[in-house]
Amino acid sequence: MASHNELGRQGEQMALDYLIANDYEVLETNYRYRKAEIDIIVRKDGVLIFVEVKTRSGLAYGPPESFVSEKKMELFMEAGYKFMDKINHDWEIRFDVISLLMGKNRLPQLKHLEDAFVP
Repeated sequence: MASHNELGRQGEQMALDYLIANDYEVLETNYRYRKAEIDIIVRKDGVLIFVEVKTRSGLAYGPPESFVSEKKMELFMEAGYKFMDKINHDWEIRFDVISLLMGKNRLPQLKHLEDAFVP
């Protein structure tokens, strides 16, 4: 398995652990719709939250959250709306990004960007 895939999986697990520790109710992970995937879907305080997790080992090409492209946002929102239809959604929504910077010689740095993008 490629090391970047393993890094991504580790980042998603750390993000999930962070959300659970902060009282988010996990509804689904790795939800797929067409070409899109939502890493984590949670609920907290009456808000349905779609979370994209971006993990990088360094800052050479910019912070992890900068890798969420416009196209990725469009696909992400489309999948989010499909999930809302699936569960007969009737509450507020939010699109978040959790950015993780991980390296061999330092502790992981997690940043939770709430309302990272809006429809």
